[in-house]
Amino acid sequence: MKTRTIIGLEIHVELSTKTKMFCSCKNEFGAIPNTNTCPTCLGHPGTLPRINKEAVRYAIMAGLAFNCDIKTEMKMDRKKYFYPDLVKGYQITQQDEPYAVGGYIKLKNGDKIRLNHIHMEEDTAKSNHDENNRTLMDYNRAGLPLIEIVSEPDLKSAKEAREFVEKLAQTLRFLDVSDCVMAEGSMRCDVNINLENLENGKRTAISEIKNLNSMKAIEDALNFETNRHKKMLEDGNLGIKETRRWDDLSQSTISMRTKETTNDYRFSIEGDIPRIKLEKSFIEDIKNNLPELPEKKEQRYIEEYILSSYDANLLSNDRKLSELFESTNEIVDNPKEVSNWILTELSRRLNEFEIESDQMNLSVKNFAKLINLVISNKINNNVGKKLLREIFESNDDPEKLAKERNLLQISDENFLEDIVNEVLRENPQSIEDIKNGKDRAFGFLVGQAMKKTKGKANPQQVNALLKDKIAKF
Repeated sequence: MKTRTIIGLEIHVELSTKTKMFCSCKNEFGAIPNTNTCPTCLGHPGTLPRINKEAVRYAIMAGLAFNCDIKTEMKMDRKKYFYPDLVKGYQITQQDEPYAVGGYIKLKNGDKIRLNHIHMEEDTAKSNHDENNRTLMDYNRAGLPLIEIVSEPDLKSAKEAREFVEKLAQTLRFLDVSDCVMAEGSMRCDVNINLENLENGKRTAISEIKNLNSMKAIEDALNFETNRHKKMLEDGNLGIKETRRWDDLSQSTISMRTKETTNDYRFSIEGDIPRIKLEKSFIEDIKNNLPELPEKKEQRYIEEYILSSYDANLLSNDRKLSELFESTNEIVDNPKEVSNWILTELSRRLNEFEIESDQMNLSVKNFAKLINLVISNKINNNVGKKLLREIFESNDDPEKLAKERNLLQISDENFLEDIVNEVLRENPQSIEDIKNGKDRAFGFLVGQAMKKTKGKANPQQVNALLKDKIAKF
């Protein structure tokens, strides 16, 4: 039986503004519960929401990055339902006039996954369940600015869905509008899936899996549901429209409730917020100041710096790392060497200390100076690695350290010639072996010269001198 998997996503993303969507309370993860609250976000009578301009700007940045059309006029609505996490009894959202429509995200295979729309809204409070079966409410999250990104059902597999979400999160982090940390709830994903029997056109009823909080959970839940829906088709059962949740322990989805009727949210216009009108110049200014996005940056690195696709992808996917690469290369002017040092030795240090590149003590100036010392053969590669481990924390001048510790390579032509002559006098048999085609003997002679200089001789010069002199024997 040939089938087609149909997947659509709804992704909630908290915006990284300093304050909430409709009040001046801090937007801060991990604060003491219920400390970042005020009468407005707690829904006290008589309070009025004031829209956060920065949140609107962040939202528009996301819409433009995903190729959406941005509306210059829109309204806010009230989505009414009763639940402890919604103290006002309604959520301020956009029901039928989202600020961004259309758009797409392109996958690696070239497929464009269409977006239906993106709308702005406020987040709800967070429910915390304790060991005594009590539910404690933390209203610090209530009123945080959110965007909800709704895709068309264009995704065809769990793998594609994961790639879509990863690219979406990568882009938003690059824009610096959200950290997209799923473990902290700043990005949450709902997936909708059903299957079609291509032989008779019959489709299973749509299953919605709510609040998936990791990339792995998205992929695992969709793989499970794909197999479950396929078995339903094989059994001649189209199922029922329902909401399910993913259970990590059993690695399966569990039914929560059926969706036989549409939720009645009794939407109405948010009367306390006038219609929002955006100047075209405001949108154009945001568009003109968007940073270069990962896909274009990767292509530029390949074409302009002649980096491998692998290296260009790693650097372009992290805005802070790409900024470090570009600022370091301005000094060094050797993109391949700079890329290699960042993606190997420096990345090891960053991972060891669990920090981002903009949090390290090491300055661009001293990092670039270290790379230049190695490129110019003033120190060898191993010395460079050892110095990096030290200056990563201290930010000391690497050239000054190399001089103080007598680590600079010896490049004095006369001195090295004397060393090479001494090595050749002491090892006549090696010269004969080289003449007879035994290449290993040459490496032995290089090693002897390096040993006599305690590893500080310039190996390129030693090699050249040995070849020149052996050729004259």
